[in-house]
Amino acid sequence: QVRLVESGGGLVQPGGSLKLSCIASGKIFSIYAMDWYRQTPGKQRELVATSHIDGAANYADSVKGRFTISRDDAKNSVFLNMNSLKPEDTAVYSCNADVYTLEGVVNYWGQGTQVTVSS
Repeated sequence: QVRLVESGGGLVQPGGSLKLSCIASGKIFSIYAMDWYRQTPGKQRELVATSHIDGAANYADSVKGRFTISRDDAKNSVFLNMNSLKPEDTAVYSCNADVYTLEGVVNYWGQGTQVTVSS
């Protein structure tokens, strides 16, 4: 069994910054993709940023130039640096990963961390 745990959320003023972390633990051979999603009540979950094992990264248009995704494969971790935060960035941010395990490639979700951007 693999577990994803996010941290780093909180309350920040508009224009501020936060860094989210997601650490995967368990019987992991490798992690192909580690992504960040966000969701607000009444809205569909939005893919914010993706990070592939080959180094490729992609971002939603709404966060390009402000957010940066990075990963540390030695520590099975992915991070999301969020700068110039806006009130519309307020959401629960969740980590998602495609993990190569004994059972093959399995998709996992973390429990989410709340990010609130408000003055």
